[in-house]
Amino acid sequence: MGKYEWLFYVILAGLAWGTYVPIIFYGGGQLTVTPEKGPPTPSGRVMAILCVGGAYFVIGVLLPLIMFATGWLGVKWSDVNFTAPALTFASLAGVAGAVGAICVVFATSSAIYAGKQLTPPNPNAYRVLIAPLIFGLAPVINVLVATIWHPEHGWKTFGIEKVPHPLLWVGVVLVGVGAGLVLYSKELTEASQTPPKTPASLSSPALGGAVGLPSHQIETRGASPEHKTEPKP
Repeated sequence: MGKYEWLFYVILAGLAWGTYVPIIFYGGGQLTVTPEKGPPTPSGRVMAILCVGGAYFVIGVLLPLIMFATGWLGVKWSDVNFTAPALTFASLAGVAGAVGAICVVFATSSAIYAGKQLTPPNPNAYRVLIAPLIFGLAPVINVLVATIWHPEHGWKTFGIEKVPHPLLWVGVVLVGVGAGLVLYSKELTEASQTPPKTPASLSSPALGGAVGLPSHQIETRGASPEHKTEPKP
């Protein structure tokens, strides 16, 4: 793929992370048994986490072991730098990924339950905010950590070596504005929705329930024979 191989992996990672939240939401919802009263038990959420862990085990454990055992794509044990900091931080990255996955599962379930407590109930009131807030918060934290931590000089090296470019703060503000727009647009959408017409609004007792009839027929509907008026031309 040449010089554009990195772009392929970037797009693939974006697709994977971008679809993770809706996929885990649907899977976790299908695994959860909702009782008639009270919040659902965490059993379905824990099962969803177990499924995620199983996928991690296959892709993150079995596949690398096969690659090391077979030398697939040039992978060899001898090329690995087995040091304590390297193994520790690589493992911490896995912990961070797993914790994030677990929190997404619990966030979706909790958001649905909280939405059902609103008046009127709206299970999607908070759920739709999860993905925008997560993917808006993550890059901000990424940049801030990279600003104060400089592991290339040793993993214990902290401090601000260079003052961040002003565009950094512009980006932080834009993330906050974007999250606010998500909330505001949701409110506007709900406010613009008109309630559906009910049979009571379509038929009035004063009109004898005659919906869609001409006015001269409305006058005579329901009247006794002796009081019936002649239809108007």
